[in-house]
Amino acid sequence: MKTQLLKYGAIISFMAALLSGCSTTGSDEDASASTTMPSQSVTTGTVSTQDVSGTTLGTDSAVARVFYFEFDKAVLNAESRAALRLHAEWLKAHPAVNIRLEGHADERGTREYNMALGERRANSVRDFLIQEGVNAAVMEVISYGEESPAAMGSNEASWALNRRVEMK
Repeated sequence: MKTQLLKYGAIISFMAALLSGCSTTGSDEDASASTTMPSQSVTTGTVSTQDVSGTTLGTDSAVARVFYFEFDKAVLNAESRAALRLHAEWLKAHPAVNIRLEGHADERGTREYNMALGERRANSVRDFLIQEGVNAAVMEVISYGEESPAAMGSNEASWALNRRVEMK
């Protein structure tokens, strides 16, 4: 009986050690390293406006049309809000122009979760434009989730470029 208890105890200890070695919770240091990156690593650019009804956005080409997000977030940063205010002014002055807001996510997470996250991000941009006075009827929201990456790779630099909304 004593031998059998020792054997079960050893098996349970081994299984506990094995399971705890497989799980990671990440430290605060790991979490901050995966969610922040130097600002010079993220660039903005223009996006093609083909297949969008109406005319092209007439705002200055230096105004961002791609808006980036933090990991697992759908909150606009100050830079994005400033650019969107300029787009909102132009869109209010040109009510016949329709735009498409395409939400994207990086490859982490399930396909379904990333589709929903891309939609939340695009809706975040849409809601901001509505608050700025743009007619909701001229905006279309679509999510591509992780299906249309801007950058290939499984590293923070690539993931940061894939967490975006493109205004077309």
